[in-house]
Amino acid sequence: MKTLIGKKIGMIQIFTEKGDSKPATIVDISENYVSRIINVDGKKFIEVGKDKVKHPVKSDLGNYKELAFVPRITAREESKEEAVAGSKLGNDVINVGDIVQVTGTTKGKGFAGVVKRHGFHGGPRTHGQSDRERAPGSIGNRTIPGRVYKGKRMAGHMGVITQTIKGLKVLMVNPENNTIVIEGSLMGPNKSYLTIRKHK
Repeated sequence: MKTLIGKKIGMIQIFTEKGDSKPATIVDISENYVSRIINVDGKKFIEVGKDKVKHPVKSDLGNYKELAFVPRITAREESKEEAVAGSKLGNDVINVGDIVQVTGTTKGKGFAGVVKRHGFHGGPRTHGQSDRERAPGSIGNRTIPGRVYKGKRMAGHMGVITQTIKGLKVLMVNPENNTIVIEGSLMGPNKSYLTIRKHK
């Protein structure tokens, strides 16, 4: 197994031997289970699940009959390893010094303007521009094409997107508390779920 699901706890500082400080994130990796084994087109997928759904539907109860509960979040990996559905994953999956990639959902920023969302400079502050400092400016062209192109960078909902960061190093592993410390700032608010995959 090379995949675990963690829950972001918060950030700390890690000091190196030279005295330099590095930002790091504490992640809780407890209660990871092999939720089910899936065989599709001759390929074998192992699904990992974490936490329990409070009010599961009957169809999910049937899918996770061997696990005896419905996981709140799952992640899959293609693997030829032998695994038993319902078995608990330990802390030996990830060790200190491992290089991992982390996938999660970014924080929601609500409705944002073009300056915050796309880094636009806005209009000039002088020459009669009383209310155009953070405006996007012209968005169209002439008679041809006579419309606004799809994908035009404009104001709108910002955040809540799936993001993956590769090449992160595991700095510490605490088997007593079932936590690991990963270098850098990870996406999402505290208590959000993260999928951690160890590089091959």
